[in-house]
Amino acid sequence: MRKITWTFWLTFATVTLVWVMPDNPFPPLATVFSLRQVWIQYTGLMAIAAMTIALVLANRPRQLEKPLGGLDKTYRLHKWLGVAGLIFAVAHWLLVKGVQWAVGWSWIASPARGQRPPVTSAVEQWLRTFRGFAETVGEYAFYAAVVLIVLALIRQFPYRWFAKTHKWLAVLYFALAFHAVVLLRIGYWRAPAGILVTVLLATGIVSAVRVLGGRVGAERKVEGHIESLTWYPELSVLQTTIDMQPGWPGHASGQFAFVTSDRDEGAHPYTIASAWDPRLPQVVFFTKDLGDHTSRLKHYLKIGMPVTVEGPYGCFTFADQRAHQIWIGAGIGITPFIARMKELALHPDRRHRIDLFHTTADFSQKAIDQLVADADAAEVRLHLLVDSKHGRLNGARIRTAVPDWASASVWFCGPPGFGESLCTDLVAHGLDEADFHQELFHMR
Repeated sequence: MRKITWTFWLTFATVTLVWVMPDNPFPPLATVFSLRQVWIQYTGLMAIAAMTIALVLANRPRQLEKPLGGLDKTYRLHKWLGVAGLIFAVAHWLLVKGVQWAVGWSWIASPARGQRPPVTSAVEQWLRTFRGFAETVGEYAFYAAVVLIVLALIRQFPYRWFAKTHKWLAVLYFALAFHAVVLLRIGYWRAPAGILVTVLLATGIVSAVRVLGGRVGAERKVEGHIESLTWYPELSVLQTTIDMQPGWPGHASGQFAFVTSDRDEGAHPYTIASAWDPRLPQVVFFTKDLGDHTSRLKHYLKIGMPVTVEGPYGCFTFADQRAHQIWIGAGIGITPFIARMKELALHPDRRHRIDLFHTTADFSQKAIDQLVADADAAEVRLHLLVDSKHGRLNGARIRTAVPDWASASVWFCGPPGFGESLCTDLVAHGLDEADFHQELFHMR
């Protein structure tokens, strides 16, 4: 989280610094109208910067995944930027419309218009011919963007519709880019702000074209066929084993992939639950029935069905320098740890001593027997907690069960709120926050 938090604030600090260079945020003769002109430019610049970077991240760039801590963190940053872009866009709109309304309602008086300085630049004169059109295009693109971003933030909005409607933001980006080019103050183009805007818009347009052309992750997609399906009714979990065709690069334990079984539904992310063995090129996924798409999979998927797997992604790969690791898998969050245990059974790692806590509200003896076997084969110490029998897991129980917990690294996968509460508790009792690793598996 630290990486994306720093990236988020550094982005806006950089844009602000570049904006200040050609402009004065507080003009000497500060009036509503003089301040309005300056801050309209600032909020517009910040909004287009946030939207551009969010669009770049939507392309799942491989080069940025490791520096940002994994695609799950990248998508969290994408979400923050989308919300920030929306806030700046609303502020921009209010500065434009709010003052107009205040004048119309006679709350404030519009200053007398002086004679405008003559336009000597042919480029500026040409841009002015598009001003009215750019204002109209930008206004209606803003309204549409607000609707699409709000829909993306509503968890109850079906994922398949989210995936389809969210792409329309790439279309709107072209309208907003046109709005920015025409209405950016001409003096900015001769300053570092002009260079920044040029780079942002060029990068954003390329990213938008890739999104609309279906090129996101295209070079990381490999075809496969479903080899087997196992349904665990007590857990409402489906295990799917996929035979991969040549081209899959292999994966590290803890990584995930996007799987497409229905083109109308689109790709969904799932953690890989198997270790990679090139002699048996398969990937395994566990899918929890959480309603909507996942509830249909046990009926829709068939052995032999072709699927597309895109990946692998993620940096939740158990790589650290601590001699002791504590793993916490809550519910379906046990998946990356299953993959890691299967890998350790094939390739023992004597560098780490491992305690695994698995807490679950559901119980399947078949699944637990397999988990115990995996833990034994990997020489992992298993702590099993079924909520109805043992109560909820918390920081105190971990500290009691593992006396030297403070010198270990903690790897958590499960409900985000549960992970955050555990992190807060353990850090408050002495754990270095950098040693708490959490998979942020919400992609919206």
